[in-house]
Amino acid sequence: MGSMRAAARARRSRPRQRPLPEPARPSTSPAARAKTEKQPTPPTLPLKAFKLRLASGPPLAPTVKAFKSYAETCASLLRLCGRAAAAASNPPCSSVSSALPLVLSLHAHAVRCGLGADCSVASNLLTAYAAFARSADRDRAFDDCVAGGAASSFVYDFMVSEHVKAGDIASARRLFDGMPERSVISYTTMVDALMKRGSVRDAVDLYKRCPLHSVAFFTAMISGFVCNELHQDALPVFRKMLSCSVTPNVVTLVSVFKACVGAGEFDLAMGVAGLAIKWNLFGSIEVQNSLITLYLRMGDAAAAHRVFDEMQVRDVVSWTALLDVYAELGDLEGARQVLDAMPERNEVSWGTLIARHEQKGDAAEAARLFSQMIADSCRPNSSCFSSVLSACATLQDLRGGTQIHTNALKMGSTSSLFVSSSLIDMYCKCKQCRDAQRIFDSLQRKNIVCWNSLISGYSWNGKMVEADKLFKKMPARNAASWNTMISGYAENRQFVDALKSFRAMLASGQIPGEITLSSVLLVCANLCSIEMGKMVHAQIVKLGIKDNIFNGTALSDMYAKSGDLDSSKRMFYQMPEKNNITWTVMVQGLAENGFAEESILLFENMMANGISPNEHTFLAILFACSHSGLVEQAIYYFETMQAHGIPPKDKHYTCMVDVLARAGRLTEAEELLMKIPSNLGANAWKALLSACNTYSNKEVGERAAKKLHELELAGGNKAGYVLRSNMYASSGKWKYAADLRILMKGANFKKAGGCSWLH
Repeated sequence: MGSMRAAARARRSRPRQRPLPEPARPSTSPAARAKTEKQPTPPTLPLKAFKLRLASGPPLAPTVKAFKSYAETCASLLRLCGRAAAAASNPPCSSVSSALPLVLSLHAHAVRCGLGADCSVASNLLTAYAAFARSADRDRAFDDCVAGGAASSFVYDFMVSEHVKAGDIASARRLFDGMPERSVISYTTMVDALMKRGSVRDAVDLYKRCPLHSVAFFTAMISGFVCNELHQDALPVFRKMLSCSVTPNVVTLVSVFKACVGAGEFDLAMGVAGLAIKWNLFGSIEVQNSLITLYLRMGDAAAAHRVFDEMQVRDVVSWTALLDVYAELGDLEGARQVLDAMPERNEVSWGTLIARHEQKGDAAEAARLFSQMIADSCRPNSSCFSSVLSACATLQDLRGGTQIHTNALKMGSTSSLFVSSSLIDMYCKCKQCRDAQRIFDSLQRKNIVCWNSLISGYSWNGKMVEADKLFKKMPARNAASWNTMISGYAENRQFVDALKSFRAMLASGQIPGEITLSSVLLVCANLCSIEMGKMVHAQIVKLGIKDNIFNGTALSDMYAKSGDLDSSKRMFYQMPEKNNITWTVMVQGLAENGFAEESILLFENMMANGISPNEHTFLAILFACSHSGLVEQAIYYFETMQAHGIPPKDKHYTCMVDVLARAGRLTEAEELLMKIPSNLGANAWKALLSACNTYSNKEVGERAAKKLHELELAGGNKAGYVLRSNMYASSGKWKYAADLRILMKGANFKKAGGCSWLH
């Protein structure tokens, strides 16, 4: 009793302990809650429980039920490790850092205890190693699965998918071919991978061999055909999908709409839209975006706007789809209005409009749009940089191109080969070939586009020797490479070298395309080589190249310049489509071959058909009037040029002077020349001076000689000295003629030697 009383007194005498303060609660501010919600907490790994279980090992005399429960525990732990690895990057935690050693321990434990034969343990072990990017351990675990008979269909499907993700399609195909039983998942994975690689035949072969069907399998085939631009082949797959009673999903319908638009099957697309309503998929934003594109490709802008206006939710893709097709239809003003109305703009929206303006030839507007994009704080992608650099190349704007190059360097976009090739082209067009060569040399990896860009740049600058050296160093050549050299020689008037390159192209086995043959026909026209031209014509027929405006125009020009006017006219009238260049070639061909009246009639017919002439058309018709003595008509056509917005150039003034001089109207010719800018008209004054010699008009001739002398001193041209010397000699002013001859001899003026193209 005494001891109990003493214990009670001791308890009463103890000081009361204050309750511990509650731990501080986390902040409940909206920012703190958002931060907490955004960071997923990785699963907690029951390490202590596992270590205790691992130390005890499996039951000594296990029943089937107990062993299965033990295997399920190991599989669950492996599954938790895999999830922890997936969440390891955000946020980092200590439990995650211990997950990999746990996986390795579990693997060793499974091998020791015979758990590797369990399908659940084997599959979770593979997924855990894959989550930690341990490909070598993953492959060893898979080999153990196969050897132990635990390789289920899931395991094979998983390994095929892993090889595809790594880009090793060959290994994935070998594994697929060795599968004891293939599932529709592995078929879908392989078909999708082969289509994305461009191996369409292999994908079609697997499609025909697959006895199983699913919506993912059919979708992979349809989208694969669309990605490879085989739109017509995608539609039978969709029909078979419906016949197999497989209901499409949203991704399937989007791919089918693209296939219908690409194949021009608009009626079928409208039927698919009806099926989308039946399957309750019409309200999907992806389907509605596809319908906008469909209606606008059909030319039904009202229906496209109706779908757009009825959309409950619009994303940036919806707006961009509307913008892109407006631009493709040529309504760039409408596309800009769509861009301005967009609540959110991204690099695709801006890039679409920039690219369309550059493709339509409005390079200045493309450059302005890029500046506005930067001001809008939108980060350009590689496509934007490539388009605006092409615009700078067209404008030959070195300063703007250099600034864009600097921006591309800051944003790390110069690693893109598309941007690099555009930079090479821009610097070459701005006559900075050294900078282009430096960019080319700095590329660690070069594709054929980069090689072609630099070769084209050298030829554009007239440096055909450098272009030829680079061409010979190319590791591989395509039709564009050969065409670059042939057209470069042709544009630099090295016609014989162009023909040599064409023969070398044929000898290499490279089949020429339409652009190559057009360039060769231009060479034949300038050489008046009708035999070579007929050979090229035969090559066009042999290759089965369809009649188009480029080859038709080139053939008509070649035959006209070679004197075979009947063949030229036959090619002209057989062409299903003609542009102003085609008409100009025929008008010029008739005029140069002495059929001036027929040339004028054809020009009038051209105007009646609403074809706008260009400066070369007017030059051809003025030439025809000159050789027909139609002075008044020539004056009318010359004045008409201003109405068409074409300012006369030196050649037009020269031709008009020739028209007036042939009619003896030298005073009018002189008055016309007095109106032209001072930096033009040297050739026209020479023509007037020559006419003054013909008509012995010494007064006008003296003024023409004086004016020509001023132009020659300013421009360093010496071609008019002979004309002035002849005029002085014909008028009996031998002293002036002798002085000019002494001046020409002292300046070492020499007449260019005659030459011939015939060898």
